[in-house]
Amino acid sequence: MKINVDREACCGAGQCALLAPDVFGQDEDDRVVLLDERPGPELADAVQEAVSMCPTGVIWVDQNA
Repeated sequence: MKINVDREACCGAGQCALLAPDVFGQDEDDRVVLLDERPGPELADAVQEAVSMCPTGVIWVDQNA
């Protein structure tokens, strides 16, 4: 699994960082920071929840990468 984010479109809600703090963080402008673009399978559920909770849909997962 490979995580992708569109930082420019991020609204800074922070749900991703709350739900998967090992994968997502936030910068000084509260925009998403990708900490681990290839997290292990043990984080898959948290990542999927973060993707589904993102209000602007700026996070997506490529399962084939």
